[in-house]
Amino acid sequence: MPELPEVETVRTGLAPSMEGHVIACATVNRPDLRWPFPERFAERLTGRRVERLRRRSKYILGDLDNGETLLVHLGMSGRMTVSGDPLGLFVHEHPKTAKHDHVIFDMDNGARITFNDPRRFGAMDLLPTDQIDLHPLLAKLGPEPLGNTFDESYLLEKLQGRNTPIKSALLDQRIIAGLGNIYVCEALFRAHISPRRKAGNVSKAKVAALVPIIRKVLQDAIEAGGSSLRDFRQADGELGYFQHSFDVYGREDAPCHTTDCDGVIRRITQAGRSSFYCPQCQR
Repeated sequence: MPELPEVETVRTGLAPSMEGHVIACATVNRPDLRWPFPERFAERLTGRRVERLRRRSKYILGDLDNGETLLVHLGMSGRMTVSGDPLGLFVHEHPKTAKHDHVIFDMDNGARITFNDPRRFGAMDLLPTDQIDLHPLLAKLGPEPLGNTFDESYLLEKLQGRNTPIKSALLDQRIIAGLGNIYVCEALFRAHISPRRKAGNVSKAKVAALVPIIRKVLQDAIEAGGSSLRDFRQADGELGYFQHSFDVYGREDAPCHTTDCDGVIRRITQAGRSSFYCPQCQR
């Protein structure tokens, strides 16, 4: 499942072709994805200007000029790619429509945005912009980890007294929005915190250090274009490459990257997900 850096990478790639431009024609090639498309979905999008393209957690939000917002979730295999971009940033010719090209946005600048999703775990919705924060997928989300409201005092308050493992607490979208398994593993490694440690038992000093570490891991991943493990592609169709910089994720039985540490990366299962860490330097 694409995490915050992957979704932000896609949003950034789509912005030059969508933001400030009109959807000249929206084409919907099936009745549903994870759930049915909204009523008159293509008709309501056609002719609308995308005033702003933003991200909330793992969702892309396109604010339209008629007071509605398009919500997009990539799911497990969803891709949004650009072709025919007049700025010359992407492929110049539109490819032939493929089997799993479920939604297509032809923009007034000649760009085409194609949403392809073989597994159909992705989703799209359309609702009033002033009600977007009430959407069931967004209503209970915590602050953005790259935003100003995510700081040391906030995280200390949220972790205080919690008996769940710190790994599980950081994955709780009600505490921090957008963090996923990969980047929590990487952040905990950099912070030298075991994923098994109880959240309420992490020292104040380590919690304070964890906040900028989380930000740095996410920023590094965004700069690298995200992590491509299976299906993820950037908006130009290219792979991300942060996976080549993983310290622990997917490195079971490999040597620890920490200087002067002779530990070996272990994999354990927590709440049905794999956690990777060095038991020697993460305590």
